[in-house]
Amino acid sequence: MTEPLHTELLGIALEAARRAGELLRDGRPADLAVAATKSSPIDVVTEMDIAAEKLITGLVADRRPADGILGEEGAASEGTSGVRWVIDPLDGTVNYLYGLPTWAVSVAAEQDGETVVGVVAVPMRGETFHAVRGGGAWATGAWDGERRLACRPAPPLDQALVATGFNYVTEVRTHQAEVARKLVPLLRDIRRSGSAAVDLCDVAAGRLDGYYERGLHAWDYAAGDLIAREAGALTGGRPSQGLSGDLTVAASPGVFEPLQRLLEDFGAWHD
Repeated sequence: MTEPLHTELLGIALEAARRAGELLRDGRPADLAVAATKSSPIDVVTEMDIAAEKLITGLVADRRPADGILGEEGAASEGTSGVRWVIDPLDGTVNYLYGLPTWAVSVAAEQDGETVVGVVAVPMRGETFHAVRGGGAWATGAWDGERRLACRPAPPLDQALVATGFNYVTEVRTHQAEVARKLVPLLRDIRRSGSAAVDLCDVAAGRLDGYYERGLHAWDYAAGDLIAREAGALTGGRPSQGLSGDLTVAASPGVFEPLQRLLEDFGAWHD
């Protein structure tokens, strides 16, 4: 049975992701331009990233002013309640900038350092994924009502469809390309959507057998990680380690460990 606090947090996360998604979908200016850059000149922020984060943080502050916040675009407060919100207001900014549909709003809530609620809205698909710790993973979309999610039964690794992403720092992405070159002959194929949150939800929904990426931040994976795990996927980083900036891996049981071993052998976590 879901705790009343978690039900409250889920309701706020769903509303925040929905409203931010509507803002991004309906308010995108025709002349959208880069507002700033981060790790490199091609790692961009738009005015809409900033506006979406302000919307989410404002809603959270209004509903739960004692909570902490960590947002990709700079929102940060400690809070005193034991609850912290981890927010990526626009995951897949380059896709959004170019008018590609694969981008998402990711909102997670932690309680005492553990993620208990995760919501990922993918407005251009008309889908919203959500999970509460211990309550399974669910989605709404182009079907009636909510659908419970389950990751795919594990195929042999050479029949696994795996997604990844690439960093915006040239030296890092060059190494990532070499890892992918070694990996792709051992798999069915590799996909690259441009949104970690969407990839993690697609593992949960059985649309991918696995996903890996180096260089993510907590806001990239907090909600999607919970959704994938609640759908039955395994997640982690390097062997015997959790998700981190070094490596994020999520896959169906049976695909996770051999994929993780190959990534370790290929040095996916370092230059």
